Amino acid sequence: MILKLDEPKLLGGAIDIISNVVVEVRIKLLEDGLSIIAVDPANVALVIFRLPKESFVEYDAGNEVWGVNLGDLKKILKRASGAASVTLEEVEGKLKISVFDKVKRTFSLALIEIRSEDKDIPELNFGARVEMGSRDFAQAVEDASIVADSCTFVLKDDVFTIEGNGSLNSARAEFEGGELEIFGKGKSKYSLDYLMKFVKGVNISANVVVSFSDDYPLRLDFPGERMGIGFVLAPRVEND
Repeated sequence: MILKLDEPKLLGGAIDIISNVVVEVRIKLLEDGLSIIAVDPANVALVIFRLPKESFVEYDAGNEVWGVNLGDLKKILKRASGAASVTLEEVEGKLKISVFDKVKRTFSLALIEIRSEDKDIPELNFGARVEMGSRDFAQAVEDASIVADSCTFVLKDDVFTIEGNGSLNSARAEFEGGELEIFGKGKSKYSLDYLMKFVKGVNISANVVVSFSDDYPLRLDFPGERMGIGFVLAPRVEND
């Protein structure tokens, strides 16, 4: 089996984001492309990543699985410049990564056994959905992180609000009309520690789809032109 990318930043950028949430993953080489579905160690967040077969110059794989440490893989992929091409292939139980630039460089990455169970994407029914610019969304999340450790998403009367409240300070951003696509209503609170990791998806997509309900898991989807990355996050439920 062998995979070849002429734009290694596609994979490298996604791995950089995912590695902030999970450390070790199974990379599944399905017939229609590369897939990662993984849960963070605290069992709070789920990462969903797809790199379709069409994004590769060469894709000769079918239902293989590579267990890898994402920190190590990220460091290697960062060694590839924008003009380089990269091939990945399994050789004698290791992942051989070749970078073709002015000089051919080869790395060997140990494949590891991932003990956690395979995860499926949960079937969730959302009462609220917002499609908006990813940078606007990221800015609102970053604003909330200055004053609080969690923020509340509210969709009501076609107005989407992101609000963070600390012991003394608060931040609030309201979105309505314009280029937003809004459906339904809902209100739920989420950890800003995780959201700050997720909003790095702005480097993949100009848009984000935000789906949630009352005190219900959140799903964020960053649909890129040649790949997509998504996250599911448990709500922050506080007892009065």
